[in-house]
Amino acid sequence: MAKRGLLWGLGGSSVALACAWGFLFGLGGYTLHYGEGLSYFSADPAACTNCHIMQPQFDSWQKASHHTFATCVDCHLPHDFVGKYIAKAENGYLHSRGFTLQDFTEPIRITAKNSQTLQDNCITCHAQAVHDGAFVPETAGPVPCVHCHLSVGHGPRAGLGGPLTGGE
Repeated sequence: MAKRGLLWGLGGSSVALACAWGFLFGLGGYTLHYGEGLSYFSADPAACTNCHIMQPQFDSWQKASHHTFATCVDCHLPHDFVGKYIAKAENGYLHSRGFTLQDFTEPIRITAKNSQTLQDNCITCHAQAVHDGAFVPETAGPVPCVHCHLSVGHGPRAGLGGPLTGGE
């Protein structure tokens, strides 16, 4: 009697399962490589240009006043380790889904949640220069830093989308 190979000796369903897992891991690995997925774990601003739609934001950041002090990660992600990688995962999923299904708005716009992260990071980095009430007119209520300092991160607006308003 001839010996069967390891997988064939386990039965047809095991072979099918092994092939399915191999296909999924192979497809996932190829997609990760093709999409330069590991670059998103870095703080390199050039990783943001992996998606061609982000090129204007990258170009404008290079001309802005903060380009020598802050990268995309410094402004757009929480500074704590866990929060940063949760935000990267959430944004990565939303960006991947949006670009795959082509259901994003142009020009791209920052979400309310990410706008709050941006505001928190402005205050964190400029805590010594900002004190209670210094940046908020008493009659207007809370005003985001980018209301007055719109060109700090990305230079002149040049067609870039702004923050979402209301329930958007």
